[in-house]
Amino acid sequence: MEGQQWTRTLTVHSAAELQRFAADLGGDLASGDLVILTGGLGAGKTTFTQGLGRGLGVRPGIISPTFVLVRVHPPLSDGPALVHADAYRLESAADIDDLDLESTMDTSVTVVEWGAGRVEHLAASRLEIRLERPVGSETVPHESPGTDNDDDEPRRVLITAFGQRWANTPPAASRLD
Repeated sequence: MEGQQWTRTLTVHSAAELQRFAADLGGDLASGDLVILTGGLGAGKTTFTQGLGRGLGVRPGIISPTFVLVRVHPPLSDGPALVHADAYRLESAADIDDLDLESTMDTSVTVVEWGAGRVEHLAASRLEIRLERPVGSETVPHESPGTDNDDDEPRRVLITAFGQRWANTPPAASRLD
């Protein structure tokens, strides 16, 4: 694994704004890219992935893969597919291996919700994206179940790039900070 290349931070004020940013970032992604999403319940991981899918030009209809663990969204043209996985309930390296994400890494953009500490071995380079929702006057990275999910609440988006693939900041992320 190669080291950290850069970090950027953005505040978005609605789910729609989060999706617009993710769509722009999706335009910068290519086959073999790994995106690891972190954030509490309702932070916007699937909302982010929906925007990313639009930017990649994959078939619409992206929903959370929580119960099926992996969903593949094929491209509408000649771009890469989007593999959308959820590692929340996975407890071991064997569980991750059972998803067989390695078999699609070269031809797809892979997004793994709750993947931090679990899927970094899949690619030499990756983007780690943490979504945080403020509650009151504090930013809370992990909210408890049952907290209201207000799409118009601001969110802080922290992006950290690792590996040679991200030696240069992509255009979408260069607008951050």
